[in-house]
Amino acid sequence: MNAKLHRDTIFNEQGPILTHEHLPGDQHTLRLQAPECAAHARPGQFVHLQVHPLRPLRRPISLMRTSPEEGWIELLYKAVGEGTRLLAERQTGEIIDLLGPIGTPFEATGKRPLLIGGGVGMPPMLFLVEDLKRQGGFSPFVILGSEVPFPFQPRPSRILTPALPGDVMATMPLLDDWGIPCRLASLQGFPGCYEGYVTGLAKLWLNGLEDGARKEVEIFACGPHPMLAAVARLADEFSLPCHVSLEEFMACGVGGCAGCVVPVATEQGMAMKRVCVDGPVFDARQVFGSLKR
Repeated sequence: MNAKLHRDTIFNEQGPILTHEHLPGDQHTLRLQAPECAAHARPGQFVHLQVHPLRPLRRPISLMRTSPEEGWIELLYKAVGEGTRLLAERQTGEIIDLLGPIGTPFEATGKRPLLIGGGVGMPPMLFLVEDLKRQGGFSPFVILGSEVPFPFQPRPSRILTPALPGDVMATMPLLDDWGIPCRLASLQGFPGCYEGYVTGLAKLWLNGLEDGARKEVEIFACGPHPMLAAVARLADEFSLPCHVSLEEFMACGVGGCAGCVVPVATEQGMAMKRVCVDGPVFDARQVFGSLKR
């Protein structure tokens, strides 16, 4: 039986593994049957997994996709330590104990969301764009960056983006099939990708918009800390709202231990906020301040 926690917003579920796909670059996609989490999850939230019965300390992993109708959630993670390497060994049909959904989600208000995901920061962007697609009324553009092989097979996009160089055509097939414009960035020379950082590609796209369209842009990002700082600077340069999802080491994941606190600017001054429940989504300027140069 599911135990409802944290004012009925977080659920404890025993999720059978439906699929577990192993990808290049020590990346893995994990689909779990978790109907309560699937029904209540919002883009930007995460789950706290017990990676192995012998490892009680959980690992936070961002939600990439959900199906409220079929009751599953899907995660992308990279095996970087003992815990996630143990998780990578789990087999279809095994049960994983999870808590979720946890955290403050993304909320889009601008008509033209610019979504930027780097590395294992891609999943929240995919969840967000799928949610925007369901809502309708938005014109998102997605930029994904990776320095290891992408966790999908890129292909040339069928959606033209005139503001970008003609040879920058690589996209994520799923987004292309959804009719969502997307481009990829990397410094590894992958075919069709922008040769540079995600922020360089984003700047090209922003400069290619007319003034009226540029004012409708709202930026969302998740990825390594230096990437988020660069995205915050880009948002400052163009005077655009920007929301970032932070990734920190967590123990409890539900706000009890205060082990994931970060300094955040508030109207009352600097405050220590818990990434797990006060975040992981924050206004970029509250976390990085004014970063104009």
